[in-house]
Amino acid sequence: MSNIIVCGACGRMGSAIINMAKQDKDFNIVAGTEIDSSPSIGNKNPLIVKSSDMESVVNAGDIIIDFTIASNTMKNVELALKKNAKLVIGTTGLTDENKEVLKKAGEKISIVFAPNMSTGINLLLDIVENISKKIPNYDVEIVEIHHNKKKDSPSGTAIRLAEAVAAGHNKSLNDVGVYGRHGTQTLRKPEEIGVHAVRCGDVCGDHTVYFASEGEVIEISHKATSRACLVAGALRAAKWINDKPAGLYDMRDVLGLK
Repeated sequence: MSNIIVCGACGRMGSAIINMAKQDKDFNIVAGTEIDSSPSIGNKNPLIVKSSDMESVVNAGDIIIDFTIASNTMKNVELALKKNAKLVIGTTGLTDENKEVLKKAGEKISIVFAPNMSTGINLLLDIVENISKKIPNYDVEIVEIHHNKKKDSPSGTAIRLAEAVAAGHNKSLNDVGVYGRHGTQTLRKPEEIGVHAVRCGDVCGDHTVYFASEGEVIEISHKATSRACLVAGALRAAKWINDKPAGLYDMRDVLGLK
């Protein structure tokens, strides 16, 4: 049995992770963290502490599951290094600098990092990269839709899909990514990978990749109808990482797709 700490315990993902983990004999939820102003601070089932007090509970956990914000996640990485705890990170909006921190931390501790932990999305990443290799001259555009409370844009999943396309084209997304278009001088360049974000309602997450050429359009889509697929993926990652050596892994490692 693994002792887990859930960061962002009372948020959409955190509370869903706790509810599902309580039904699984492989997990013992020892604590959760929340923003310092949360009315849930002090709850006992599990113990909820302020994010700023994470150090007071970190020694009780074997695995830290983090779906918070970049600044908080980076603090938790530091604590995990001190404790030698394992990390499952689903936080989105991480910068390239943040990702370098994770890469360096992965030299000492085990980390699974993925902006989307659903099985379907990670299968889609493989499909998209393979298609991109076979039709490198097609225009590629990615559209993602999320609920109106989502803070970062575009989604981490959309960026990962764009990275998969770029990898299939043997290019860097930093060189060919275009994020939205506005104005009169936006004629599409052949090598561009367009990424576009929509925010509305309570959509859990819709992602569509368009491959287009003269006379045809290929659409590949994934729609999350609830967060259950993300929660199941996070807990699957927590089980998988339990006996893994230090390294920075993603969900394709967890699913055996690499």
